[in-house]
Amino acid sequence: FLKMQGQTQPSTNTNYDQKVFNTNEKPKDVRRNNIMAAKTLADVIRTSLGPRGMDKMIRSGRGEVTITNDGATILKQMQVMHPSAKMLVEISNAQDIEAGDGTTSVVVFAGALLSNALGLLDKNIHPTVITDGYQYAMEEAQKILTEIEKPISLEDRESIIQNAITSLSSKVVSNYSQVLAPIAVDAVLKLVKDGDTNVDLKDIKISKKLGGTIDDSEIQEGLVFTNHKASGGSSGGITRIENPNIGLIQFCLSSPKTEMENTVVVNEYSAMDRIITEERNYIVGLIKKIRAAKCNVLLIQKSILRDAVSEMALHFLQKAGIMVIKNIERDEIEFISKTLGCTPVAHIDQFTPNKLGKAKICEEVTLSEGSKVIKIGGVTNPNTTVSILVRGSNGLLLDEAERSLRDALCVVRSIVKRKAILPGGGAPETEISVKLFEIANKIKGLKAYCVKAFAESLEVIPFTLAENAGLNPINIVTELRNKHQQEEKYHGINVKKGEITNMLTENVIQPSLVTSSILKLATEVVRLILKIDDIVICR
Repeated sequence: FLKMQGQTQPSTNTNYDQKVFNTNEKPKDVRRNNIMAAKTLADVIRTSLGPRGMDKMIRSGRGEVTITNDGATILKQMQVMHPSAKMLVEISNAQDIEAGDGTTSVVVFAGALLSNALGLLDKNIHPTVITDGYQYAMEEAQKILTEIEKPISLEDRESIIQNAITSLSSKVVSNYSQVLAPIAVDAVLKLVKDGDTNVDLKDIKISKKLGGTIDDSEIQEGLVFTNHKASGGSSGGITRIENPNIGLIQFCLSSPKTEMENTVVVNEYSAMDRIITEERNYIVGLIKKIRAAKCNVLLIQKSILRDAVSEMALHFLQKAGIMVIKNIERDEIEFISKTLGCTPVAHIDQFTPNKLGKAKICEEVTLSEGSKVIKIGGVTNPNTTVSILVRGSNGLLLDEAERSLRDALCVVRSIVKRKAILPGGGAPETEISVKLFEIANKIKGLKAYCVKAFAESLEVIPFTLAENAGLNPINIVTELRNKHQQEEKYHGINVKKGEITNMLTENVIQPSLVTSSILKLATEVVRLILKIDDIVICR
């Protein structure tokens, strides 16, 4: 075409050629921005890793303060805007649900994978090659993990308690791990039946009561109500009933109201008397039906539209010898029904004896510092649910104790799911790293670079553990690597002694599922981020 026009000279439009040449610049920038955003978030919580990790004080927009070093809690409270950084928040949450522990480790490891991927991208290795290499390395890492894990029996209570203590060692309440760990283990093992490979943690209810110390926390077979008082207890009413028949109602014991806003104008005393008499007769009629079903403990669900129970109803219930526990939350109904074996009743006509639950005792108990809780013990369906009462001297400590106990319960559940344990202190990560370097030296091509990058990323865990413990991370990690090259695969960083020791003899152990889940989730999210080459904004 140029010859036809008589133009034998090449085009001088260098701008157009430059644009064509640089078509891959935008994907590079997008990828780099995504990696930097995720890496920045990983660096924020990196200082919280391990037993000597720092705590974060989080202040919400409403002025509420939370003190924690749990990765999932910190990230959940943070207002993260960047889509790639949000992915790290999601994997931390997924790790919390799956294993309960390792929520900080999974984000730190993902950040290290992305950081090393950036180096590979700078060498012009294609993102697809990197993602395939990471996937291959992760599969090999899982095989190495099965070689170093040790099987554990659910009857070995002491070893499971050590797992729970290890998970609690990095928490604010680590000083109380000897109290909380046995509670978590006993609570989960009560619910495990022969052949079970999972436990529903919704069957474990943690109730908080301000006052006392964490040492006063206890496990309870049955129910514990902390924010409810036995109505009439302060005025000499019923506070203890043996062998109770317990009813759970979802209707109101108060005068009915119309669905629409209305006003009743009363002009004379006789009309007022008739209204009061009708109200009394209506409530007495309800209570007679409850009494006829031989119910002597009544749990009343909280109502939004009107008072769930009026003062007049409380008076007549007390005269009828019925103990009342009111303001039961809607989300507690299922747990209460399962524990007591009772059925929630939505209308008085359905209130029959077969809907009632049974127990040995229901009483209001005064705690050491004078506060009161209601306990229902000796339920007919033991080992279907467990209640835990957590105490604490202040609100912040109490909240952190609840979160830490929840994590310990998840760790014990991890052992039920996968009955195997690993040494802690960065031992499995170092062992996998050493073995992957050996594998990388045997394979050819660009995949070897990716496997080496994956192996190098794993060393961020022991490096950060040593750094946060105030040790020299380069010396410690080098020594640890040498130990593992000498086939001492159970050696890890003992942060208390500041040296490399055998983690199994030190009783620093963790569930195998925690490390396995970290490897899977981190690799998945990194592969996802690396495959993004553009951000499209839709209006």
